Amino acid sequence: MEVKPLRIRRGFFYLHPLLGFYAIWLKKSMKKYQKYIKKKKIVNTEKALGTYIGTNAEFGFVKLEDCEEEIFIPGKHTLGAMDSDTVAVEIYPGISGKNKKREGIVVKILKRGITSVVGTFEKSRNFGFVIPDNHKFPGDIFVPKEKWMGAVDGHKVVCEITEYPDGRKSAEGKITEILGHINEPGVDILSIVRALDIPETFPEKVLNQAAKIPPEISLADTEGREDLRDMVLVTIDGEDSKDLDDAVSLTVDGDCYELGVHIADVSNYVQEGSALDKQALKRGTSVYLCDRVIPMLPFSLSNGICSLNEGEDRLALSCFMRIDGKGEIVSHRLAESVIRSKHRMTYPSVLKILEGDTEERQKFEDVVPMLLEMQKLSGILRERRVKRGSIDFDLPECKIKVDEKGYPVKIEPYLANAATRLIEEFMLAANETVASHFYWEEVPFLYRVHETPDKEKIEKLSLFISNFGYVLKGTAKKEVHPKEIAGLLSKIEGTPEEAMISRMTLRSMQQAKYSVNCLGHFGLSCKYYCHFTSPIRRYPDLQIHRIIKDEIRGRLKEEKINAYKFRLPDVAEKTSKCERRAVEAERETNKLKKAQYMQKHLGEEFEGMVSGLSSWGIYVELPNTVEGMIRLNSLTDDFYNFDETTYQVEGVKHHKIYRLGDPIRVVCVSADEVYRTVGFDPAEK
Repeated sequence: MEVKPLRIRRGFFYLHPLLGFYAIWLKKSMKKYQKYIKKKKIVNTEKALGTYIGTNAEFGFVKLEDCEEEIFIPGKHTLGAMDSDTVAVEIYPGISGKNKKREGIVVKILKRGITSVVGTFEKSRNFGFVIPDNHKFPGDIFVPKEKWMGAVDGHKVVCEITEYPDGRKSAEGKITEILGHINEPGVDILSIVRALDIPETFPEKVLNQAAKIPPEISLADTEGREDLRDMVLVTIDGEDSKDLDDAVSLTVDGDCYELGVHIADVSNYVQEGSALDKQALKRGTSVYLCDRVIPMLPFSLSNGICSLNEGEDRLALSCFMRIDGKGEIVSHRLAESVIRSKHRMTYPSVLKILEGDTEERQKFEDVVPMLLEMQKLSGILRERRVKRGSIDFDLPECKIKVDEKGYPVKIEPYLANAATRLIEEFMLAANETVASHFYWEEVPFLYRVHETPDKEKIEKLSLFISNFGYVLKGTAKKEVHPKEIAGLLSKIEGTPEEAMISRMTLRSMQQAKYSVNCLGHFGLSCKYYCHFTSPIRRYPDLQIHRIIKDEIRGRLKEEKINAYKFRLPDVAEKTSKCERRAVEAERETNKLKKAQYMQKHLGEEFEGMVSGLSSWGIYVELPNTVEGMIRLNSLTDDFYNFDETTYQVEGVKHHKIYRLGDPIRVVCVSADEVYRTVGFDPAEK
């Protein structure tokens, strides 16, 4: 950037002495700025590639390709980049002000990340606009009349971008799909699904291939497999679950337990490279939303021949583990099997049995002794896992019930219990066992990894919790150990600040992902971990089943090993992205439905708890998990400030204080389903 020198003429002083001195000061300032720009351009600049992360403001960030670092991009240096664009940046040395990040400028947009958007169509006489649902998109999209595709006011549409905004004019596009009117049932969630590019319908070729698979197993399918149809085993799932991909069995042999985890053999029906397989990889995972399930596989497979339905013969991969009284897995073996589930059990039913409900125990009297032994074993496994430092984030999830029109009628917290923990411990044990087995076999494999947290994030967490009197030992000298995090969560249990510190701790963690490298799992505090137990709804599990069967059948020769070395990195990358996409869809859907639910409760009072504090507002969470914000600038009884050191909001005049965990009575004053937010005000006493 060239800055022309400013000439100071004597006439300035004749006009007014102050004007002359101002001109001299301005000249000196411009010279300093010139030196600053020159220094930034010449000294220690660095060029890199990354993904642009847009914000609702003018500025943005670039996440670099080779690391987790984010570069701050001021608004005047974005070059018109938009969210998800691949860009080249020039990075300045040093840290930028409040952001505590290095600063840079976008020098080139290499690839556009957004080629189409979902939004609401608005028309005038000769032209129309699409208002994007993605608020990071800069402005509306102009649509010429000949490219409306018959859309009318209020239609939710998919709009392909034909011209990108350049600062002087808006983006231009054409409508490629009409999803329906904004008020039609299900269109709101369909809009989220389309915006995230989640495939909802299966291609005809995939459906035809699935239709050719027999609905029952044949005699030929059972050859070479262990026949476990006389073994007592059960499935334990949620009441609404239809894709049952795991069953469990347990016997006691002296001081040891013989635990069997039996997983549906989906790989028998989904052959690698087939149309079914390619579509499953494209989806990566099933997506579970409050009003629908978008499955990874067609329902004829996921709810049919692959599902371990009660009383039906099914093909499975079985992991048998011999576990001693201390919870150590002393031996294991993997086998192809044929099984028959004795009972299709649910978490509420099993919980009643474990709590001693007489009626429920009579109903399932043939498996009650096994379930009680399972409870003992799961407790032993859990205790062993906690001792080694495994971290449990017991943040409440929610269950949203909707009516036939898709309107939310009930929102309630969903908490773990003895029944859900029982299955969780068995699945964790099987996943760890399989990962350990193949690590020592030294063959290509797909691991589930959770790396050690970034040191800077842990230091920030340590500073944050110090406001409440908690300490993370040794974090300044070495990497934090999972035991430290687990110890912190144990200390805050039952305290007012528990929810907030748990969330802050979770945000300090790295994101779990799939990898061909065995990098360990920090959260579980274990060296080896994978996903083996859900091949109906997760592609990595399906991929691992193929590797297991190749080993059992002696097919892991050089050619097969080289093929896996080539294929698995791509599978790891794609499925990690698909998983993040599914999580975002679930999160955005829940935010939307919570906002819709609260629209019917405007003006009503609720008991809540202060769940977060910031310089712009007080976050309040209701018992049903709905969270909203009281804006500080909306409080009229005083002027309030947020104090980062004490982590509280205090009134300047009356010194009223809001702290984390404080009970608070609020009135719902707004619920915006476009922005998916809820607004509260304190209730009058």
